[in-house]
Amino acid sequence: MDTTKDRVRHVDTTVLSDNWYVLRKITFDFLRRDGTWQRQSREAYDRGNGAAILLHNPATDTVLLTRQFRMPAFVNGHDGMLVEVAAGLLDDATPEDRIRLEAEEETGYRVRDVRKVFEAFMSPGSVTEKLYFFVGEYDADMRVGDGGGLASEGEDVEVLEMPLSAALAAIGSTIVDAKTIMLLQHMALNRQPT
Repeated sequence: MDTTKDRVRHVDTTVLSDNWYVLRKITFDFLRRDGTWQRQSREAYDRGNGAAILLHNPATDTVLLTRQFRMPAFVNGHDGMLVEVAAGLLDDATPEDRIRLEAEEETGYRVRDVRKVFEAFMSPGSVTEKLYFFVGEYDADMRVGDGGGLASEGEDVEVLEMPLSAALAAIGSTIVDAKTIMLLQHMALNRQPT
């Protein structure tokens, strides 16, 4: 057997919820490394793929972040106001097109050049979503609006500009969002000496 798909036999899929996104229960047989087949069931939440971007101003060594309310974090004991990079679901757009639009909607800056740095599954044990991670540069001339997100989508996004060093120091205290931590650490590891 050469591929993983040779080790998986689909048995059944049941839609448990199709309210906001789709939650499915998938039953399958999996060929274990010892040669035995084992029946398993897993729930998978399908919300589509997304993109995230860290905007950096190299002249001032600042980054643009956002702060917005996140109900799942709130119900898990956090105050719910998460500091994050601009991000959004692809909704049938290419990752590059979507992240430019999301950056403008959320931060008010029209980003010209974006560079994909990696892709990652954020919670592969339960969520199908893959994120496309980008970096891009911004400066004052790129500001075309106030940002804040789309009120029609329930967004109330505060735009934050801070020194990159302060954002890195806030990891684990003020900044606890995984995609934001990953992009900040990527920038810290890959920045060119000045």
